[in-house]
Amino acid sequence: MSHTAEWTVRLYLFEDEGTTKARAALEAGTTSLTGYGAAHCNPEDTDVPEIGGELAAGRALHDLARQLVNAAEGDIESLGTSATSREAPSAEGWPM
Repeated sequence: MSHTAEWTVRLYLFEDEGTTKARAALEAGTTSLTGYGAAHCNPEDTDVPEIGGELAAGRALHDLARQLVNAAEGDIESLGTSATSREAPSAEGWPM
């Protein structure tokens, strides 16, 4: 059975005095999840906002991904199957 869906992720970055915060909001049909991340510039380092943005965004997306995997595992377990007994697929590239 073929199925196509579009999920939207919006990434918001906020930078203020050496601290960058990020919020990644996923809208997936009936599911909404929000991931958060932050990066703080060491006072001894040069403040480079792009690096703070990359770190904060990466951390927010990582938080969002963890929540999404947890939700999927909960859905699997609600079907009577243990999610932990399944082998994790490779995170590299698309499956063949």
